[in-house]
Amino acid sequence: MDAKLLEILVCPVCKGPLHYKKTEQELLCSPCRLAYPVHDGIPVMLEDDARKLPAEEEIK
Repeated sequence: MDAKLLEILVCPVCKGPLHYKKTEQELLCSPCRLAYPVHDGIPVMLEDDARKLPAEEEIK
């Protein structure tokens, strides 16, 4: 994932910052509790394609 791209990407729902989780290939939004998938280095920033994070899953 390109570092410059990570700097400008925000959550499409709340416009908040995202955290990249390399092992899962996901961009995480803490306030919305959503995980956006990254396929072949391309983030899929659609709310309908995002995974809802369970309350027990930690975001770091």
